[in-house]
Amino acid sequence: MEDSLIPVVPMSHTAHIRSHRKPRPRSSSALAMRAGVAGGVLSTLAVAGAAGSANAAEPVTQTIELPTLTADLTAQVAESAEVTQQAAADYQLRAERDAAAAKAAKQAKADLADAKKKAEAKQKAEDARKAAAERATRSAGRTTLAATPSNDAVAPASGSVATVISFLRAQVGDAYVMGATGPDAWDCSALVQAAFKQVGVDLPRVSQAQSTAGTPVALSNIQVGDILYWGGAGSAYHTGVYIGGGQYLDAANPSKGVVIQDLSGYPASGAVRVL
Repeated sequence: MEDSLIPVVPMSHTAHIRSHRKPRPRSSSALAMRAGVAGGVLSTLAVAGAAGSANAAEPVTQTIELPTLTADLTAQVAESAEVTQQAAADYQLRAERDAAAAKAAKQAKADLADAKKKAEAKQKAEDARKAAAERATRSAGRTTLAATPSNDAVAPASGSVATVISFLRAQVGDAYVMGATGPDAWDCSALVQAAFKQVGVDLPRVSQAQSTAGTPVALSNIQVGDILYWGGAGSAYHTGVYIGGGQYLDAANPSKGVVIQDLSGYPASGAVRVL
């Protein structure tokens, strides 16, 4: 037993402290080994870097999964579709209304044009009827004047009648102006009214009233100073004064003014006597 005991050698208290002695020179074989290991590591890193660069040059495709629609999102999509459908229906309804309005306006325009044409045709027919009636009246007047001797000798112009005729003749050459009452321009009824006012006879201002102002006289019995009218009694459109010899004096129209004319050229419709 005593022979197997291992002797214990006391350790210095500084044995755990690293020695500050300079390292011993290593052998060339150890350095070569270390250089080889380092070269292998660098080669491995270079290969790994090249592989990384090659992999980086290749495009990377990544698949992104769309999120699953939730119940709320589905409801919103459905509501949006319903709103879009309603807007489309409203647009179509407005388009139909606009088309109907345009069609109605076009039809109204066509109806108006048709009514205008009918009114024009009716007016032309009425004008033709009046012209025919006027021609018939003139023809009848010419026949009456041709068959009836002059009444100048029966009722010579004298007294009040002479004054009226004298005033009228003094106005020959004056202008005709609708609504004018003298002294240098007249319309037909204003001239007649002014002439008879010279002898104290107050006549109405307009032709319609003058045609019924006195005693009706047949055209076959007219005398100097009688008022002649054209148109119906009470609706006459023109008046003048008979001055004898088949002639009358009137403010005819803007182109003629105040003139003396022959009844044979424009026979009167009737006559009244106020003197």
